[in-house]
Amino acid sequence: QVQLVESGGGLVQTGESLRLSCAASRSIFSIRAMGWYRQSPGKQREQVASLTSSGIINYIDSAKGRFTISRDAAKNTLYLQMNSLKPEDTAVYYCNVVGALGVYWGQGTQVTVSS
Repeated sequence: QVQLVESGGGLVQTGESLRLSCAASRSIFSIRAMGWYRQSPGKQREQVASLTSSGIINYIDSAKGRFTISRDAAKNTLYLQMNSLKPEDTAVYYCNVVGALGVYWGQGTQVTVSS
């Protein structure tokens, strides 16, 4: 069973940056897409950024120009660089990987942005 472990969350002030990492316990067979989601209290989980196997990247409108999703295949690690953070970015962030044999989720990492 593949495990995804996120790290890099924390408490920052408005305008600061964080880099989230999502490390897979082993290589995932035939990855179709990877992404970062977030969920704040009382709200539905939303996809923040996605990266397909063909290299297509998409961001939620509020993340465009501030967040960057990337991948290091050799390290089985997905990243989310978040700059110019805002209080509305406060949420638990989850990584997600869709492979040929299953869909995998991490346990989440808390990001809190104070004003």
